[in-house]
Amino acid sequence: QVQLVESGGGLVQAGGSLRLSCAASGSDFSINTMAWYRQAPGKQRELVARITNGGSTWYVDSVKGRFTISRDNAKNTVFLQMDRLKPEDTAVYYCTAGSFGWRYSPRYWGQGTQVTVSS
Repeated sequence: QVQLVESGGGLVQAGGSLRLSCAASGSDFSINTMAWYRQAPGKQRELVARITNGGSTWYVDSVKGRFTISRDNAKNTVFLQMDRLKPEDTAVYYCTAGSFGWRYSPRYWGQGTQVTVSS
């Protein structure tokens, strides 16, 4: 079992930055990827960014060049640096841990952290 605890959400003006953190505890040898999802009111949950154990990253087009996912393996922590934030980035952001083969499959979810970007 893996437990995930997010932190770092909040309210920021458009153009500002936030850094989300996700601390993982426990173990599951099937886990090889960490990822962030988000869900805005009235919208479907979407995959925002993922990072494999080897450090390979992927981003949804809408955040490319503005968001950076990284990990500190020694501290079992994953980060999402969000720069040049836009009002449309407003959502609850969820940290996940899962496996990536031909597609990413999340197995564990954090409780979510609210990010609100004001215009």
